[in-house]
Amino acid sequence: MKKVEKIKACFCIYTLITCALSCAGCESLRFAPSEAQKQNAWLHNRTAIITAETARSENTSEKLQALTSLSESQSRAFTSYCGLPKEFPQAYTAEDILAESNWQIARTALSESADRPDTWQLADNMLELAIAICALLGGVYGTKAVRFLTATKAKTQALQEIIQGNELFKKQHNAQATAFKEAHKKQSPQTRQIVAGMKS
Repeated sequence: MKKVEKIKACFCIYTLITCALSCAGCESLRFAPSEAQKQNAWLHNRTAIITAETARSENTSEKLQALTSLSESQSRAFTSYCGLPKEFPQAYTAEDILAESNWQIARTALSESADRPDTWQLADNMLELAIAICALLGGVYGTKAVRFLTATKAKTQALQEIIQGNELFKKQHNAQATAFKEAHKKQSPQTRQIVAGMKS
């Protein structure tokens, strides 16, 4: 029975480490490409194809033809990365591509491309997952891990509220912001780094 408990304890520790590593790299995470981003990538490829064909048919300079040909080749990577859309926009001619609806798709895709998962929500979800896994394992170590993770989750939520409250205070009391920052200079570099990371 002790061997089983040790395995459960190792799994709980592994879960905690995985959670910590996952939360540490939140800035690099992105949402999966949306339908608008997939449509935009496909439209980009169609635009590059038609531009290359137009450059050849209008007998433009060799340099422009080479650039448009390279652009066409490069744009295939965007479509491959994003995947094909469920609905393909009308894009058989230059006039089709220049339609207002396609401009709107481009604006929407640009807006959505800057979105990132909320760091706080991601950390909360990872802690919930770890709590659920440890609760399923049960036993002495599983129970201890659940208690530890539940306390960590509560502390994380409290820290989030403190940081959000501080940021709100600084916005509402602009004259006090300098004194507020001055008071926090006594914090350790590690604490300042953690708080700065959580603000972003």
